[in-house]
Amino acid sequence: MARGTSGRLFRRLLLLLVVAALVAGGLVVFRTGADPEIHLAAGLPGIGNATPLTVEVAEPQRGLTAVRVELIQGERTELLAARTYEPLPFWKFWGPRTGSDRFELEVGRKNVENLVEGTATIRVTADRAGTPLRGGKPVSKDLLLPVKLRPPLLQVTSLHTYVTQGGCEAVVYRVGPTAVRDGVEAGEWFFPGYPVPDGQEGQRFAVFSAPYDLDDGSSIRLIAEDDVRNRAEAAFVDRFTPKPIHHDNITVGDRFLEKVVPEILGQTPELRDQGNLLENYLLINRELRKANAETLLELAGKTAPGFQWRRRFLQLPNSQVTSTFADRRTYFYEGREVDRQDHLGFDLASVKHAEIPAANDGVVLLARYFGIYGNAVLLDHGYGLQSLYGHLSSLSVQEGQTVKRGDILGRTGETGLAGGDHLHFTMLLHGLPVNPTEWWDPNWIQNRIALKLGPALPFEAR
Repeated sequence: MARGTSGRLFRRLLLLLVVAALVAGGLVVFRTGADPEIHLAAGLPGIGNATPLTVEVAEPQRGLTAVRVELIQGERTELLAARTYEPLPFWKFWGPRTGSDRFELEVGRKNVENLVEGTATIRVTADRAGTPLRGGKPVSKDLLLPVKLRPPLLQVTSLHTYVTQGGCEAVVYRVGPTAVRDGVEAGEWFFPGYPVPDGQEGQRFAVFSAPYDLDDGSSIRLIAEDDVRNRAEAAFVDRFTPKPIHHDNITVGDRFLEKVVPEILGQTPELRDQGNLLENYLLINRELRKANAETLLELAGKTAPGFQWRRRFLQLPNSQVTSTFADRRTYFYEGREVDRQDHLGFDLASVKHAEIPAANDGVVLLARYFGIYGNAVLLDHGYGLQSLYGHLSSLSVQEGQTVKRGDILGRTGETGLAGGDHLHFTMLLHGLPVNPTEWWDPNWIQNRIALKLGPALPFEAR
């Protein structure tokens, strides 16, 4: 009986050993890693100067072993990136490993020598984890891309470009058929180009500005880019006139703060009460001012692709200028400096609650309470040119309404950050405040804009 029992135990143990040996053998032979998943995408439709590439590789079972990213053109292979990893051993089912990885690369003439026009293949190869008796077969994925290395044709055709710091100008030019983006860069600002109305193929124009805080005109460039960001650029400004920023000191007291702060907080529910009159004012003067500027930049994107105007822009009738464009203001409270901001418009004072005419033909993009400007109206005049009217006591127009030059938009007032009844008037070009005095001057418009565009802008100099 004992001998039979021991025999059965022996056979069971032997069976377990055989099963374990078979399992171990299976692991040694068969437990290679799974096929890695590869996702490969280019940020542009081809390879130019520097095309972004995104590579994502994943193998969550045993983990990644090695990944290579290569550019293949003709018989030449260029290694763009390579990484190695420590996968999970074949005999383990848990433990540290790299299950996925991501590459952010650039490929193009900028980092690949002897690149030529034509086509090139981006190849991603990911190795699989192997076993002592069986190697892991690599997995690869290819992306075929055109290679374009020549920038678009760019030719300036207009003459006599004279621009003043804070002011505007126009340039007429031609671009080749490969251009997909063109215009003027001035510092951090970009002013897009448009087809010349009824002009020839490739004939473009841009109305641009030398920003009020740009004191070096050499950074103003006309540019053209193709769909893979090959870039042509040209210097074209014949004369740049600096106009130093005027500095001004402003004293704010409790009486002023008690007047403006509660109104603006009440009309702007997204602002959080700081529990202190001065801190609330500084929040308004800094953060709300910045938010208002960002909104104006967004509204610039809604401009109409056409000239909505034919005559000079109107100034508020019988008005006195109480503050000019681009004053750099230092604010004092109880004798100490508390803030610095730029005043980007003209303050125009007339009689109390004076009627405000539209400076020119346009479409109302904004007609509501608008932060530091109080009750405000924004008109679009086409091609990125807009006019802003602030601190109104009442509004006479609605958003979406078309108005004619001289139509009444509302009446002057002291809403928002206004110490007294007046109109804050700003001209904007693609969201950038610019000096209004040029647009009030028919001779400036005629010489700097209309003469260059000819019949495309039927300007009436009266």
